[in-house]
Amino acid sequence: MNISVDPAFECKGVSCVRLTAGRYYAVVSPSTGSSILRMYDTKNSIEVFRYSESCTLDDYNNAREIWGLPTLYLPNRFDAGVLKTSDGEYHLPVNDTLFGNHIHGWAHKRAHKLETAEVRGDKAVCVTSYTFDKDDEMFSCFPLSFRLTYTYELSEAEGLKQTLKLENLSDKHIPVSLCTHTCINAPIVTGGSQEGLRLTVPVGERCELSSRCLPTERLLPLTDADKCYINGTKKPVLNVIDNEMYTAAEGELDGKPFYGATVTDLNSGKRICNEISPEYRFWNMWNDRGCNGYFCPEPMTAMINAANLKLDPAVSGHKELGKGESYVCWQRFFTLA
Repeated sequence: MNISVDPAFECKGVSCVRLTAGRYYAVVSPSTGSSILRMYDTKNSIEVFRYSESCTLDDYNNAREIWGLPTLYLPNRFDAGVLKTSDGEYHLPVNDTLFGNHIHGWAHKRAHKLETAEVRGDKAVCVTSYTFDKDDEMFSCFPLSFRLTYTYELSEAEGLKQTLKLENLSDKHIPVSLCTHTCINAPIVTGGSQEGLRLTVPVGERCELSSRCLPTERLLPLTDADKCYINGTKKPVLNVIDNEMYTAAEGELDGKPFYGATVTDLNSGKRICNEISPEYRFWNMWNDRGCNGYFCPEPMTAMINAANLKLDPAVSGHKELGKGESYVCWQRFFTLA
């Protein structure tokens, strides 16, 4: 079985790390936020994340949130840019001008450092990091140093595993809110159709959102339309899914417990599976109007705007790290055919 790491692979005009393990290969881009630019199953012709040969580097840089697998800190929206912690209040720029919020943070827009690129046993491994400090322009409004470490492990048996570690390097508390803006390609099978895609995401309750896409703090029982996520009949494209947020629940995969989402191509039976760690307690669903060849089932460790909500942290998922503390979560992607 071919297991290899190429730390000088070029994609979209930037130096990347190409990981290869059996039928899979994945392209990690440290210089563009440690995003996965592409993951492909060569045996089953499955394109996991949104990818296009015609997408230029400028196209990608103008909208990094909607290509591949970008990781966000701090994800989604904060009301009027305000972010409150137990020992501080911070005012982030309002870059969501439609609703008057701050959205998605900045970690995915920075160049990251390549730490390691090597083969470890049956895995191709890449480790990158991003350290936020006083040299960053955002430090003036968020003066809290932290480090994010991204570990990617690719193997034939397990697919692609991403482990995130957030470390507090400051003297004050920092909020924990992590998410991947997971852009699943539509169709998932090369030459396949979008009409035959179905999304399964076990969800618990609907988190009601206001007209500004902020939680109202009400958790609602699932409607029949919401239950389409559970029973696997949800059509993820060719209709509009606009910021539907839910609590996460455990489901099944082929009769075994599974905490995560699956996408099925009904015509071929081929599937993409996204298993998440227990730290991811919410899902936010979005598909960019459903007509752009991708959709986003986004696992989140906390609710939108969690730091500012009056809800108990046990409900909102809000968490803070003290000086020197760290937080780890993981997820993995694999295919079945």
